[in-house]
Amino acid sequence: MDNILELDQVSKTFPKSEFVLDRVSFSLPYGAIMGFVGENGAGKTTAIGCILNTLEKDSGAIRLFGEEMSDGDTAVREKIGVVYDGDNFPGYLTAAQLSEIMQGLYQTWDPVLFQTCLQDFCLPVGQKIKTYSRGMTMKLAVCAALSHHPKLLILDEPTGGLDPIMRDEILDVFLDFVQEEDHSILFSSHITSDLEKIADYITFLHEGKVILTASKNDLAYRYAVMRCKESQFQAMDPGDIIAYRKRDLQTDVLVSDRKEAQKKYRDAVVDPVSVDEIMLLLVKGERG
Repeated sequence: MDNILELDQVSKTFPKSEFVLDRVSFSLPYGAIMGFVGENGAGKTTAIGCILNTLEKDSGAIRLFGEEMSDGDTAVREKIGVVYDGDNFPGYLTAAQLSEIMQGLYQTWDPVLFQTCLQDFCLPVGQKIKTYSRGMTMKLAVCAALSHHPKLLILDEPTGGLDPIMRDEILDVFLDFVQEEDHSILFSSHITSDLEKIADYITFLHEGKVILTASKNDLAYRYAVMRCKESQFQAMDPGDIIAYRKRDLQTDVLVSDRKEAQKKYRDAVVDPVSVDEIMLLLVKGERG
């Protein structure tokens, strides 16, 4: 069993909305971090809801640790740690009270590990959560997610709104987590620089559909953007074009093989491409 998480043709519709999660498929291997990116409303949170079974999918299959999770499957839920963007816990609780509640929810809850994590993040145990700063509340959520010894972390914008120093602290924790070969992370984020630092794979979601999944190494070292004049663009083999965007007298073209493009189109400028620019071309441009 190579994958900790598999989505196979997962769809979800909402009767009062035009949004559709449309046959989403991707796999997350053991020991890896997958970045999950897309514009607001792309369907990332909906997909996460389907994975966690907090939303009922219409069709398709979701396998966690090789099996589908039912509503009463507490054994699988014990192995998943979750951090949401926003308020993860009631503000009237203290961290100490939260630990007592979590101990009743998780058989694998480790109060010593939780206390150690709080100390590492310099979080006050007896202070009400509502008095925490944004960064402190996210650190608390990460501590809670880690303290029942999960195998899979599912993170929905965990570093949003944090300053660069706090983001680095939390990213280091995530990197430590996947040092265990049977641990993995699904990491939804708008901050593509975070994903460029730690992700092994990146899945791009747009309007409810997966439009690209690739390893970060391929995105960094193989994918490229060609800066073409109109005549150069018109002469391109359509099979080489993933997406393109016309800007004044220049057309930017996303290609999947930088070296091959440099050989084949010697007169064009072929540049490395960032995750941000890939997403911009896929979302704002035309598909090849």
